[in-house]
Amino acid sequence: MKKWALSLVFLHGTLGLAEAQPWSLRQCIDYALEHNISVKQYENLMRQQEIQLSTARNQRLPDLNASANQNFSFGRGLTAENTYTNTNTSSTSFSLGTSMPLFTGFRITNSIQLSQLNLQAATADLEKAKNDISVQVAQAYVQILYNMEISDVAHRQIAIDSAQVARLQTLLEVGRASHAQLSQQQATLAQSQLTATQADNNTQLSLLTLSQLLELDSPEGFTIVRPTLSQPAPTSLSQSPIPLPETIFAEAVAIRPEIEANTLRLKVADKNIFLARADYYPQLSLSAGMGSNYYKTSGFTADPFSTQMKNNFSQYIGLSLNVPIFNRFQTRNSVRSARIDYENQLLQLANTRKQLYKEIQQAYYNTVAAWQKLQSCEMATASAAEAFRLMTAKYEQGKANITEFNESKNNYLKTESDLTQARYEHLYQMALIQFYCGQELTF
Repeated sequence: MKKWALSLVFLHGTLGLAEAQPWSLRQCIDYALEHNISVKQYENLMRQQEIQLSTARNQRLPDLNASANQNFSFGRGLTAENTYTNTNTSSTSFSLGTSMPLFTGFRITNSIQLSQLNLQAATADLEKAKNDISVQVAQAYVQILYNMEISDVAHRQIAIDSAQVARLQTLLEVGRASHAQLSQQQATLAQSQLTATQADNNTQLSLLTLSQLLELDSPEGFTIVRPTLSQPAPTSLSQSPIPLPETIFAEAVAIRPEIEANTLRLKVADKNIFLARADYYPQLSLSAGMGSNYYKTSGFTADPFSTQMKNNFSQYIGLSLNVPIFNRFQTRNSVRSARIDYENQLLQLANTRKQLYKEIQQAYYNTVAAWQKLQSCEMATASAAEAFRLMTAKYEQGKANITEFNESKNNYLKTESDLTQARYEHLYQMALIQFYCGQELTF
């Protein structure tokens, strides 16, 4: 029975690996948002703010407390005749009391509003954390795509070098090539194989980086979808769809969670000023309660417990007014400190806006540079491909040596590698610009 169970587990695991599909960028981002530890920590912070808001709202409610006391006294004590004598006494008492704030200098109202703002700020912080992890996933995803393309270029180089080694081997057999030429080409093939191995290793490491970012247990069987790069790039800068930094910033400042979080915290700092000023106002509270007690003096007759509890039952209701007069300037200094905190938060908001504009500027100019690089790489690749085609024909006709052939081949493969990098860099930068404008980060 155990063997059958193990077989089923193995079969299920094998089928799971066989059915594993490449992950798209959207799938990677969604999985990261669900499993990333930092995102979960921000979710817990938001939940804590929800609890604090509930606590602030409940401050309006009356409280209710019950107490029971049992005392034993030795020595002089009060007797039933209202005289004192050297004897032991005991007493039992029960009470139930409640109190409710009537006016607290608007402290409770401001505390509720402050907790609501803190909850909204924590929600914005959570969105900021999600945005950050989304960008990190996209960066790691693009790095994998770039490494995959570099690996493909390296393996194409092996195919070219292998074909040339086979060609020289044939020519050597008929006496039209030397051992030196064959050895040189074999060394070039070995170098190409080393380059391909390094490229494959870089691809695996980049897959490992993304899998760790997704909190996967293992990168085994993990791979990604390679998007189609068939859309032609613009032919001139005037045709580029890239909006100006000012336009991007005008849209981003209204939707970015980091701006929202700091704006809300500015309101929190304003509410803290009102909370500090609450100590200038008098405090009024209502209290009420009821209770009873039982008293027994050793050596004297006392009424039964139930009789005393009934006869001693009492109730009370009262108002308490506390008027602040002088508290060593503590309230004044608290208000001053709260105002300084407000000014600091105002500076923090300005700094966040400035930092966002800097990020948008960098993204804009990186996108323009990537677009220009893409144009240059496309022209360079076309020229290098034609040059390599001509050099191959010359080399096969014996009009060029192996050094010239390898130099032309390496130049062509390098331009292919540069073109691949430019394509994915332009793809990522354009997606980042759209992301700042509020669109989904995908390509």
